[in-house]
Amino acid sequence: MSTKAAEKTILLKDTGADFWGRAQAWGSRFDYCMIFNGNEIPYPMGAFPKMIMAGNKRGVEFSQGTAFTSLKSDRDLNKTWLCGYFGYDLKNEIERLQSMHDDFTKFPDMCFFEPEHILIFEDSTVRLISDTSAETLLQNISSTALNNPPNKSGTARLIRSVKRETYLKNVEHIREHILNGDMYEMNYCIDFGLSDVNLNPFELYQSLLRQSPTPFSCFGRFKDHYLICASPERFLRKNGDVLLSQPIKGTARRKEDPEADSQVRQELYNSEKERAENMMIVDLVRNDLSKSAITGSVKVPELFGIYSFRHLHQMISSVTADLRPDTHIADVIMNAFPMGSMTGAPKVKVMELIEQYESAKRGIYSGAAGFFTPEGDFDLNVVIRSLAYNSQMNRLSFSVGSAITYDSNPEQEYEECLLKARAILDVLSECGIQMPDLTK
Repeated sequence: MSTKAAEKTILLKDTGADFWGRAQAWGSRFDYCMIFNGNEIPYPMGAFPKMIMAGNKRGVEFSQGTAFTSLKSDRDLNKTWLCGYFGYDLKNEIERLQSMHDDFTKFPDMCFFEPEHILIFEDSTVRLISDTSAETLLQNISSTALNNPPNKSGTARLIRSVKRETYLKNVEHIREHILNGDMYEMNYCIDFGLSDVNLNPFELYQSLLRQSPTPFSCFGRFKDHYLICASPERFLRKNGDVLLSQPIKGTARRKEDPEADSQVRQELYNSEKERAENMMIVDLVRNDLSKSAITGSVKVPELFGIYSFRHLHQMISSVTADLRPDTHIADVIMNAFPMGSMTGAPKVKVMELIEQYESAKRGIYSGAAGFFTPEGDFDLNVVIRSLAYNSQMNRLSFSVGSAITYDSNPEQEYEECLLKARAILDVLSECGIQMPDLTK
């Protein structure tokens, strides 16, 4: 069982110039690290805290098919901080499902570790939690250089697994499934891959946040595997006895003109199609949370909220529930995993059809990343708008998707995917990576 590390709170004015920037650069050089950043974006019920977790005291060990039981045992034994991710294909542990496609970047299905050093930034202070003295930590961080080399990829070219024509045909097939009563809604994703590329993942993360600051962004290093994440979506949070999930369904491109942008926002709010998509997932999430909740406690404090990010407006709903006292936190996550907004409804049938129509294993994409506290609370995002990078294989991938309903227009759904990919494509273009012709 891990021992409790020493804590000390420091005034930020006493830490030197750009301490947050230097601390991120310092943390990113450990073999295991996670950086969380809500980017000071106002978000219903709060975004990710500003936090750095670096170094690996110990990891949660698991074998095939035991991720959630291993997590449960760890949480029972160790009342410590823990950070990491759940990959989408853990669905196969929860339901009788399989993932037969190739995993391009080969992330493990789950990776969580107890950090050696934790920095929690709160207003004008930073709280240090570490066995290393505060003075030594501050000295090491303050001496960390900020000048990361720019990313240049040479002649690398981004490859799509699904071309536009195939995507449009698949959307029509999915609509036929809906018409036949197989399902109501499916989140259909397309993936992009890049081979033989040597990049600086931390600099890529910084570039992505400059393009697309989001409330649930994070940078994760798990030895040779890197998560570069600009997620706008929360999967699940436990705060005391209250559970919170905030599915996103509904997207509209922002306009430069303020009046036109305001009109787009209003049109999104009034869209019957987007409301129907959102409502289906809200109902699914309510059902998922009810498995862990006190009877009658599941509520929807906000339905169809419209929130604006740099490139787009999103429709976000919030679902809360009071945790049943006999429910383990590992079961809470398992009961709701994976996030309904990344599957569709009904969840099991849709996940079967996702395997049929998508052409790559999702891996870490549409899983969840976040942290657990010693008190038994946790906060997890949805891994979207994210890059996965394997530095040993020199492979990088990302995926984007949209919700397909019977009312979906295949062309518009394809355009929504490109809109969601815009920030990542811009960042990769800056690195000199050649882009495919996405109009074909």
